[in-house]
Amino acid sequence: MDREEARKRIEELREKINYHNYRYYVLDQPEISDYEYDMLMRELIELEEKYPEFKTPDSPSQRVGGEPLDEFEPFTHIVPMLSLANAFTAEEIKDFDRRVKEAVGEVEYVVEPKIDGLSVELVYENGIFTVGSTRGDGIVGENVTPNLKTIKSIPLRLKDSVNLVVRGEVFMPKASFAKLNEERAERGESLFANPRNAAAGSVRQLDPKVTAKRDLDIFIFNLQRIEGRDFKTHGGSLRIFERTGI
Repeated sequence: MDREEARKRIEELREKINYHNYRYYVLDQPEISDYEYDMLMRELIELEEKYPEFKTPDSPSQRVGGEPLDEFEPFTHIVPMLSLANAFTAEEIKDFDRRVKEAVGEVEYVVEPKIDGLSVELVYENGIFTVGSTRGDGIVGENVTPNLKTIKSIPLRLKDSVNLVVRGEVFMPKASFAKLNEERAERGESLFANPRNAAAGSVRQLDPKVTAKRDLDIFIFNLQRIEGRDFKTHGGSLRIFERTGI
């Protein structure tokens, strides 16, 4: 295999692995066995080691890597991550509906599940995941990009070469939370109080290799910004997720 053949094969492997990641982690509809997936990843890693000039940060082989950090760098959000108000009673919901209609007239609502985890912002430039950050104070958060790259349901490269910003909630499935606490108890370590605390603590590890072991997932629920497009409804903006592969 010459250099050009290696480059083409690396690109082919990346496309295949990204496709199967999406089928498995987002759609929950795998098309190949774990063994077949592992063989694709092994071939990619071997080729990138042999031809390091073709290794790029958006490669699926680069989800876990790098040395532990001393601290997280601050990151100023492109779009402020404002907090959401809560409603606990039917009267509070009716009051919210009244205030919305007084402001904008008749509306249709999008109803989504409330997932308790850690809010994050993902920035894509030319379709490549470049920065992931925590909410922080809503204006400035912490750059936790290496840790978020370990979450396999976060695409490192989109289907389209677009510039966009999305917001999501990183969470730990209950079964994974129970398993993690069981393992910590066996080692005599303190237990996490709930899945939310476990997710937040896992994302804020200075060593991404620790984060990678925590079986985290993400629910992306909001398109903050996309270059060259303007959506009038939230429902309309969500349809961009399927087109881009988020």
